Amino acid sequence: MSEARLIALDWGSTRLRAFLLGASGEVLATRQSDDGAATLKGADVYAAALNALVGDWRAEQPQLKLLACGMVGSQYGWKEAPYVRCPGDAAALAAQALAIDASLSFIPGLVDDAAQPDVMRGEETQIVGALALQPALAEDAVLVLPGTHSKWARVRGGKVTGFATHMTGELFALLRQHSVLNRLMPADGSSPASPEAFLKGVDAAQEAGGLGHQLFAVRTLGLFKQLAADQLPDYLSGLLIGHEITSELQDASRRVALIGDPALCARYAQALQHLGQPAPLLLDNTAPAGLWALAQTMKLI
Repeated sequence: MSEARLIALDWGSTRLRAFLLGASGEVLATRQSDDGAATLKGADVYAAALNALVGDWRAEQPQLKLLACGMVGSQYGWKEAPYVRCPGDAAALAAQALAIDASLSFIPGLVDDAAQPDVMRGEETQIVGALALQPALAEDAVLVLPGTHSKWARVRGGKVTGFATHMTGELFALLRQHSVLNRLMPADGSSPASPEAFLKGVDAAQEAGGLGHQLFAVRTLGLFKQLAADQLPDYLSGLLIGHEITSELQDASRRVALIGDPALCARYAQALQHLGQPAPLLLDNTAPAGLWALAQTMKLI
């Protein structure tokens, strides 16, 4: 604890993750709870959840600052930190950070309203972390954050110039569990991985016909035994991810980096390379590095 310099909080919808960071931004300790922003309401309840997770850290070193990113700063969270408009960078995010009290601040999200409004909260901090860890990405790159709501962020000159959100993960879960497509799939969701079926779905996404039509093939390929029941979830995943990649990867010359869960990023990397793209850079959770970089910009440390 004597080496600690910052308590970094990645407070999303479903989980609260806390990182105790040392003098060089290294992670000294990690904790998490299920007290995500979607489960809490009211400032007192948020404060209690925070105290339950890191109250002892704060008691041992009350001088430590806390910096949080994610849905905790949304209009449905503890208190709203207004969005920063694109193009945005670490300096712009730090300048609009919301101070809750003398020790706790929230990082705002980003909004891209060049066409229809698009928003992110939490991912902007992961992007700051990725650029801090891999400075070469700042010049010109596409940063992809796969997940329930995947983000494709365009970075140039160290700024996020724009981004797009795809509800790929949520669509997969809804279709897998609550649509006609699930009737031929294993009920327990324990299908063995089928890379062949996944890539078959990626290829199907490149064909004419539209996603709505192609989705029904997840059922008919099973009906006519062209795919086994335990291959259908991977085919569905490949179809959805294939459409996401095809709609976003319009400039093959830009470097691509994948940020997030290693298994999910590996699936996106497999699809990208199958479609003839260079192997993307793979980065794990970059939120701690992003919160450290933002804390430095804000002169909290």
